[in-house]
Amino acid sequence: MREKLRHPFWQTALIAVLAYLLFKFGIALLPGSAPVPHTVVLQYMAVVIVALLIYVSADEPRWRSFKGPIHSVMVDNDKKILRILLLIAIPVLAGFVAFNRVKPTIEAPPPLRSIHPAPPGSITFKGKQMTLAGLENPLRKTGNLQDHYQHGKEVYYRNCLPCHGDRMDGAGHYAHGFNPTPLSFADNGTIAQLSESFVFWRIAKGGIGLPKEGTPWNSAMPAWEAFLSEEDIWSVIIFLYQQTGWTPRVMEEAKEGAAH
Repeated sequence: MREKLRHPFWQTALIAVLAYLLFKFGIALLPGSAPVPHTVVLQYMAVVIVALLIYVSADEPRWRSFKGPIHSVMVDNDKKILRILLLIAIPVLAGFVAFNRVKPTIEAPPPLRSIHPAPPGSITFKGKQMTLAGLENPLRKTGNLQDHYQHGKEVYYRNCLPCHGDRMDGAGHYAHGFNPTPLSFADNGTIAQLSESFVFWRIAKGGIGLPKEGTPWNSAMPAWEAFLSEEDIWSVIIFLYQQTGWTPRVMEEAKEGAAH
């Protein structure tokens, strides 16, 4: 056994096997690591095999010793049975691998993900049923808008600032600890594309209230209905839009109804 381990051919084979096990299973065991994709494993193994061949061929005696077992299997009469078995096994293995690559699967297609998934028709907020379709911010029609803005500002800086940041760019003090990072309200692809009822739903229900199409990168935002009142949420929505300069999106149906 020791003599075989000293042989260049068996040393090369052993290193190749150990490298495959490391790339395929070992890396995934490291803290914070994920399984290595199959294509990446093949790339790593190609590099390892090329490096091993360069090493064994760099010295002529070592190269002759490395080729010895291969030459023996291919030529020697006493290896005829082994040679026949290899001639059968190699094509069968290649065919099996090829079949697994092209065979049809019955797996369900992956669900489509939406950054802004469709909201439910209605939600329950602190036991109160609210229909989201056509829902408008009630504070825009009652009281003083500037007072609502100031109240929303207090709510934001007490609760939202650590994640969404002073500039509302999603770069708060705690933002680096989340994946995905908090939304940037300054970006024209977030609240600028949404109605106030949609924003109310997302704030009230948080990441745990996202439907399936909102996965797999769920929001880490808590369900703020457990901490804020309805007035708090509507006020902070007014603050968000006024502070960023965006205008809440109005549904086309509402526009058409107003025109008629």
